[in-house]
Amino acid sequence: MSPITIPRALIVQHVPFEGGGAILPWLEARQAHIRIHHMSSGNPLPDPASLEFIVLMGGPMSVNDEDRHPWLREEKAWIRQVHAAGTPLLGICLGAQLIAAAFGGRVFPNPQPEIGWFPLEIPASASAHPWQALLSGPAFHWHGETFSLPEGAIWLAASAACPHQAFSLGPRILGLQCHLEITPQSAALLCEHCANELVDLPTVQSAGEMRSVPASQYQEMHTRLGQLLTQLTGL
Repeated sequence: MSPITIPRALIVQHVPFEGGGAILPWLEARQAHIRIHHMSSGNPLPDPASLEFIVLMGGPMSVNDEDRHPWLREEKAWIRQVHAAGTPLLGICLGAQLIAAAFGGRVFPNPQPEIGWFPLEIPASASAHPWQALLSGPAFHWHGETFSLPEGAIWLAASAACPHQAFSLGPRILGLQCHLEITPQSAALLCEHCANELVDLPTVQSAGEMRSVPASQYQEMHTRLGQLLTQLTGL
């Protein structure tokens, strides 16, 4: 990529209530030009080569719901274009599942939903990876599906309820099943819009439990996220 003065970032949203969270102030601190693309708008996705960073957000739909959401097929094909262009790409929750599916991974129901604050652990195979220290620690989760790793992916993190929590495809693509970007405000939106998913299971915390987390836990997680974004993008 040629030298840039103002980084151009794209955040792809699949539902209005799952936005960029803590990624937005990180980009704003770098004076980035931020564009939000809503997949439901029907507008075409931009040329990945025109961007310096792309984030694919979460959503309650499955990547397998192409009949209900035809744009899923378009987005998977576009993700392959992003990879070919070498543009740094972060996928979060549904976004990570889309990356996995775009490169041949399988997306399927997790044995149990995982909602709330649960720690990430680093598999032995990733113990020497430069991102492993930034992934280890408390993380916020909200998902019912998981994925198999696509060919060539490096497995980076796990949780007790879901083995595949993070993976990389080279130095410019990172998939996170968990939500390191979540803020108290965006967690409240999830609790509001997806309240039907708060079932009585050991792997699902109540809205009250999630609200009781101290601000320092969010801050520590966002610090790790910022360092990951710096290493991923070079910004």
